[in-house]
Amino acid sequence: MRKGTSMPYLEDHTLYYKKSCPYCQKVLRFMQDNKINLDMRDTLQPGNQNDLIHIGGKKQVPCLVIGNKPMYESDDIIAYLRGKAG
Repeated sequence: MRKGTSMPYLEDHTLYYKKSCPYCQKVLRFMQDNKINLDMRDTLQPGNQNDLIHIGGKKQVPCLVIGNKPMYESDDIIAYLRGKAG
């Protein structure tokens, strides 16, 4: 992928994050550097943390939800997204 080109929007992918979380920042930086676009949900916004708990049973962030399947751990999320970024 060339620098400066934007990756297509990843349908059916949602990242739950919190701005104060260093592991979330690591994932967000990777996404920004690789121009990865997907649905983003800040768990400090009303309802988002409840949705996250409903999906995965815990409020751990970052959490990438692919379809209805949660993926935790920043390194795992980055490895997955790196595969998508090609």
